[in-house]
Amino acid sequence: MLPGKYLVLGDIACAEGAIYAGCKLFAGYPITPATEIAEYLSRRLPEVGGDFLQMEDEIASSAAIIGASWAGVKAMTATSGPGFSLMQENISYAYHTETPIVIVNVQRSGPSTGQATYPAQQEFYQSRYGAHGDYESIVLCPSSVQETFDMTIRSFNLSEQYRIPVILLMDGAIGHMREKLVIPNPKNLNIIRRVYMDDNYTENGLVLPMGKFGSGQKLLITGSAHEISGKRNYTPKVHQSTIKRICSKIQANNDIIEIESFNLDDANTIIISYGVSARPSYGAMLNLRKKGVKIGFIRLKTIWPFPDTLLRNLINNNVHSIFVVEMNNGMAVREVSRVIKNAQVFSISVLGGIIPKIKYITKKVEEIIYD
Repeated sequence: MLPGKYLVLGDIACAEGAIYAGCKLFAGYPITPATEIAEYLSRRLPEVGGDFLQMEDEIASSAAIIGASWAGVKAMTATSGPGFSLMQENISYAYHTETPIVIVNVQRSGPSTGQATYPAQQEFYQSRYGAHGDYESIVLCPSSVQETFDMTIRSFNLSEQYRIPVILLMDGAIGHMREKLVIPNPKNLNIIRRVYMDDNYTENGLVLPMGKFGSGQKLLITGSAHEISGKRNYTPKVHQSTIKRICSKIQANNDIIEIESFNLDDANTIIISYGVSARPSYGAMLNLRKKGVKIGFIRLKTIWPFPDTLLRNLINNNVHSIFVVEMNNGMAVREVSRVIKNAQVFSISVLGGIIPKIKYITKKVEEIIYD
């Protein structure tokens, strides 16, 4: 697509965002509700000198994009539910080898096959803790078609900036929603390019420059404990140093975290939400404001790292009630309860593959504050 205004699915916005970010390889396996991303990129990538690979499963898909990244191209995959589960071992490998890739998870209602064509937000914790071992993750969560395009580009940028797998945690409703997409002039986009190392393998802070196969460098890439050069080294000192560094490079950068807030100045009640659930949550906040309730709204744009400090700074001592709205059995509410101790935290969770309605959220809030 050329710069301009379009009416497209969220999945298509994601695919175009990848193109504009410089993605040159997509490897994946079709699965509802992410299939449109693969279908679209199978046509679109060859037009920009890229490649599309339909793999035999999601294990192979995640392995293919890791290999492509080390060959020097920006690469991504897209999946949902069971496919995301299959990828976890390779995602762990990508964390330890510090491989920049983008993984899009268009969430469906589970567990297992569940309601395959219905949306949900049930991979909130899997996106953070699904892979084995110690690591820190970056997970972004869009709430509109436009934001899906923008966050796909940001996912690629963050993956390059921090040499890390970045997860774009969409949901089936956003993926299959058709809204206006404005594609800007590429000259106005900030696209982060990869930094490559020389043969000296000298450490450069927390994020190391990356090697590239085929460039004449001697590269060793292993998921086993290793030195900066890639050479295997199982000594406790080396392994501890590596894990501390790959965790610290995310923990030390609060600029990764983004949230959006409204009407917090006089609020004594707050609704917190993310993804598609944030849309009716914002509507409920406006409804309650009209009824005289001093209520504010916070939307989590970055799910992980979780915005601990930012939430503490935004939520003042006048707030007595916080409502967390999400399409699962209550996940983000646990994190908010962990972070906020000066207010009561309530869960408004919806299951069954349905999106919470404005009236439903409004009623649930009123039941508590007027009790």
